[in-house]
Amino acid sequence: MREQERGGAGGRRGRREGGDLEDRREGGREGRQELPPQTPEEQARAICLRLLTGMPRTRRQLADALEKRGIPEEVSQAVLSRYEEVGLIDDAAFAGAWVESRHRGRGLARRALAQELRTKGVHATLVQEALEQLDSEQEEETARELVERKLRSTRGLERDKRLRRLAGMLARKGYPEGMALRVVRRALEEEGEDADELGYPGF
Repeated sequence: MREQERGGAGGRRGRREGGDLEDRREGGREGRQELPPQTPEEQARAICLRLLTGMPRTRRQLADALEKRGIPEEVSQAVLSRYEEVGLIDDAAFAGAWVESRHRGRGLARRALAQELRTKGVHATLVQEALEQLDSEQEEETARELVERKLRSTRGLERDKRLRRLAGMLARKGYPEGMALRVVRRALEEEGEDADELGYPGF
């Protein structure tokens, strides 16, 4: 009899505790307030800030991202213009930093850098201004450094093949053909190759 009473008391306690837990859950759900949906402008600002937190972006890059997310164009342009006013978007600074970084890090020449900046939507005037920090002497010096680093890996190849491979490497990085051949011929001459036997005109 006592066991039945204990069992009954335990069951009642279990039901009370279960009910209390359910009440707390219900109360928690009722206490939470649903956040109002974001306006397109708020969404646009959030998207831009998230993208700009990772790395600088051009206005075109941000505009493309907003378009993909369905932000109306008038809202997008208004937000982007405001961000330009406060300096969060600066295509001129972006272009200048891009040229310095990609030339120093990858050895890219002005032609390749201009193409990259155009694909990112930087205006032609800003591209030209950014490229002015690189002159022909600096560009050629970088080309010589690139060839010197690659020269050893071409040893053992025929002379013409060495020249084509090294000049081709420079061409892919945007160096003019004349400069590329001149730099490679000079490097091979300094290594002891006979430039007159390379099969290419002198520069």
